[in-house]
Amino acid sequence: MTKPAHPGRMLFVNIPVADLERSKAFFAELGFGFDPAFTDETAACMPVGEHAFVMLLTRGKFADLAKLPMADPTTHTLGLYCFSVSSRDEADSVGAAALAAGGTEADGAEDHGFMYARSFYDLDGHGWQVMWMDPAAVEQGPAAFAASAQGAHTPA
Repeated sequence: MTKPAHPGRMLFVNIPVADLERSKAFFAELGFGFDPAFTDETAACMPVGEHAFVMLLTRGKFADLAKLPMADPTTHTLGLYCFSVSSRDEADSVGAAALAAGGTEADGAEDHGFMYARSFYDLDGHGWQVMWMDPAAVEQGPAAFAASAQGAHTPA
């Protein structure tokens, strides 16, 4: 196995599901668990490796995050790919590098206070997000996310 190109980064793969509880039960049968600090009625965080997670999202939650119409997974491949970096500046640098390399900006900077992100489409049109999250907010768990859901989103 080769060493990661960027050690310490985490990968989150977000997928829409029709019935979150049914999907959680299915994946539990396959031996997966869920992080209760980041699981609620709209999302379930499924660790799949030391630095890799799948977020099972209700279709409504997935639609809130996507910038394009949601595809039918029975007829199209779909996914939102997200990885973390160590600072807001690094999120900006990676976003700028993606654009310089021919990517297209998907959305402006998103600043939720505890989380900062830049989004872009790669050369094939796949959506990516590079984000920084305040380690103190991670320890707070759902409280930090609840504040964001109540209108804390402010474009940079």
